[in-house]
Amino acid sequence: MSHQPEFKPGEFQWSFLLPQYWGIWIGIICLMMLAILPWALQFRLGQALGNVCFKALRSRRETTLRNLEVCFPEWSAAEVEANARQVFVDQMIGVFETLNAWYSPKWFQGRVTIEGLEYVEHAQAQNQGILFLGTHSTLLDAGGYLCAQYFEPDVVYRPQNNPLLDMLIYRCRATIYANQIDHDDMRGLVRKLKQGHAIWYSPDQDFGLKQGVMAPFFGVPAATVTAHRRLLKMTKAAAIPLYFYRHGDIKNPQYHVLIEAPVEHLPSEDEIDDATRVNQIIERQLRIAPTQYMWFHRRFKTRPDGYENIYK
Repeated sequence: MSHQPEFKPGEFQWSFLLPQYWGIWIGIICLMMLAILPWALQFRLGQALGNVCFKALRSRRETTLRNLEVCFPEWSAAEVEANARQVFVDQMIGVFETLNAWYSPKWFQGRVTIEGLEYVEHAQAQNQGILFLGTHSTLLDAGGYLCAQYFEPDVVYRPQNNPLLDMLIYRCRATIYANQIDHDDMRGLVRKLKQGHAIWYSPDQDFGLKQGVMAPFFGVPAATVTAHRRLLKMTKAAAIPLYFYRHGDIKNPQYHVLIEAPVEHLPSEDEIDDATRVNQIIERQLRIAPTQYMWFHRRFKTRPDGYENIYK
């Protein structure tokens, strides 16, 4: 019986030189070239590509519109559509920001500020692990790079299906994150937290009720993951809200990392109360820069009996 060799994350395989991977290699070279373009061109390309995606990706567009309608009922229909379009623009601009973080990090010099770093320093002085409670931002890995200017973050990641793409992204992220932890490697995640590492974790997506509970998100019941409760209980790590966003003149953007005080009594004995408190933290963060969030995910896809469907 033959066995497939096991490869470590980020490890090169000679099979990556086969013709089936040539398209990806060409794409990566093109992306590297885009990373050295002046910001003015990157911004305009991001705008153009975002508008194209908004028109072309019908399902994602409809999901985004519906999410914004539900979460921001105070917005008019015109405001919902304008902000939904900006979500796609911010996502494509975020791709260029990530490319800059990977291949041209000097571009960020003089553009980054931070607030609340003392909370991280206090936890680290006590050799206490930190579980950052964050969101799926359109800044992507650029957000991790912003944080890495002030402390060493680890990240929980989901491996790519394509092995070459996974290797390339893993290697690019290795320039930003101290450690990359597979989302299925719970033992590794627990071990790093017990060792005092600071790990970026985003409990803001719908993975069903096998991994969570129903809790209000922008006033709407949503399946909310509870894995972080178990992690915090096992490791005694500090639960610290983390948010980063772009602000100011888009032609000369600035970036801000916002770190808030550790969440007290998390976990408590009430998992629904815990889920509600974490959702409230995320809500507060998203209101700072609403369009810099991946609203095209179906945040409300799980609807148990008695709950109305959010999406068509």
